[in-house]
Amino acid sequence: MTTDFVAITTIYRLKEEDNRLARRRKRKSRRRQEGRRILENVPQYSIESGDEKPVTAARKFIQSAGILPPALLLVKRNEHTTDRYFWAEKGLFGAQYVEENHFLFPSLKTLEAPSGQEQLALAGR
Repeated sequence: MTTDFVAITTIYRLKEEDNRLARRRKRKSRRRQEGRRILENVPQYSIESGDEKPVTAARKFIQSAGILPPALLLVKRNEHTTDRYFWAEKGLFGAQYVEENHFLFPSLKTLEAPSGQEQLALAGR
C-alpha cells in the first residue's frame, strides 16, 4: 500500500513540475528579435579563447586580424559556452545588448531594410 502511495505522489509531483515549466515560457521581445535579424547580416568570426578571458581573446583577434566594424565575434569559452560580441565603431559590446538596442548603432542602420520594402515583400507572397 505504501509503495502505491509513493508512486502516486511521485507521478503527481512530476505533473505539477511539468505544469510549472510550461507556465514559465519567456516572452520574446519584438525589438530583440528584430535586432537578431539585423545581426544575421553582419560578418561573423568564430574563435576560441584558450587561456585568456573571452573579451581579451576577442580584442586580440580584432587587433591581429585587422577586422573593421561592424562584425560579430563568437568566442568559444569551453565546449558548452560561447560568448557573442559585437564589434562596432564605438567599441566591443555584448551581442545581447546590441540586439536589444540595435537602433543606437549607426553601422547597423545601413544594414536594416526600410520598413516599406519589408511590407512590399510580405504583400508579394
